[in-house]
Amino acid sequence: MCYEGGMALSIGTPLSPHATRVLLLGSGELGKEVVIELQRFGVEVIACDRYADAPAMQVAHRSHVFDMLDRVKLRAIVEQEKPHLIVPEIEAIATPELLALEREGWTVIPTADAARLTMDREAIRRVAAEELELPTAKFQFADSFEELEAAAAKLGWPVVIKPIMSSSGKGQSVARTPADLSQCWAYSQTGGRTGAGRIIVEEFIEFESEITMLTVRSVTGTSYCDPVGHRQVGGDYVESWQPHPMTAKQVELAQMIAKRITDRLGGRGLFGVELFLCKDDRVIFSEVSPRPHDTGMVTMATQVWSQFALHARAILGLPIPQITRYAAGASVALRAEGPLASPMIHGLAEAYAVPDVDIRFFGKPSATARRRLGVVLATGATAATALVKAKQVAAGITLTEAP
Repeated sequence: MCYEGGMALSIGTPLSPHATRVLLLGSGELGKEVVIELQRFGVEVIACDRYADAPAMQVAHRSHVFDMLDRVKLRAIVEQEKPHLIVPEIEAIATPELLALEREGWTVIPTADAARLTMDREAIRRVAAEELELPTAKFQFADSFEELEAAAAKLGWPVVIKPIMSSSGKGQSVARTPADLSQCWAYSQTGGRTGAGRIIVEEFIEFESEITMLTVRSVTGTSYCDPVGHRQVGGDYVESWQPHPMTAKQVELAQMIAKRITDRLGGRGLFGVELFLCKDDRVIFSEVSPRPHDTGMVTMATQVWSQFALHARAILGLPIPQITRYAAGASVALRAEGPLASPMIHGLAEAYAVPDVDIRFFGKPSATARRRLGVVLATGATAATALVKAKQVAAGITLTEAP
């Protein structure tokens, strides 16, 4: 890959000595869409994950299966593949090794420090609240059940309890009374990315809605997608829509918060900045992911360039002069009700009989309860009507285990 002033001038042919190589660390459904977008440019993609046949591996040029928390193995794969770009797609990566690799001249997207900070809820919350002084929920940290009890008593009821390192709501719960704490503590110790350990305890924010501000840092500066509204259950996204209605003041504050946190993280790429919208036009920072966001899957139906296309262009050093949304739309996650081996999807013919509907089936080789296996996308006259349509179609789709 050739650059001038940070901008890509040329991309080589895949599987040739001149190939532009991207090493994807994590190969879930979001990574799969990123790989597809990179393939459109002829980028050679190597997908990695802890299990075989992950979604992104199915569309990459080749793949590796290993524990990405293993520093030795991670370095060995980087030195073997010699990628131009190392692109983390999940949090559970040996970030100290990413920092070391970056110091040696390897390029980590967006930066190794961004991967380190956002993997750790304590680190990113301290950066947001203490260093940048962004509005956040009040919070405490706890290393034991006794410390959790003290933190909850100080913050007041209810409280939100999360592992320091987790994703998709794993290990996250809400304690509404002291009687809930024991169960919440136990769940937090089994749902984290790295097992039992420290947790964050937050005050429960009485928000009116929550959004994701998809924010892109590229060679042409910082730009924003129209706000994506979303609903979560147990900390995991179940549906999203775009655009979400906001006042001019809320949009201004949301973009200000998104720019400050993404400027602090640095590098190029798309970031998912999660925010709470409260009364009196208040906007409160929640979390940030330095990569495409699950709620942003709706952009596959609403924008000229989806969040995945924007991410690919940004990390390749290509200009993004503007982001155009051409429709209002919604997404509804298709989730397994229980464990499934070789999942199958049913009801596609009926789904596609509905105008302006699309389905993505991720192709995951197996599933646990609540795991996302696909998504319904719909467009409509408004985001609200699109969401109604998407939910109706999703209700007609079933996921079963192969016979």
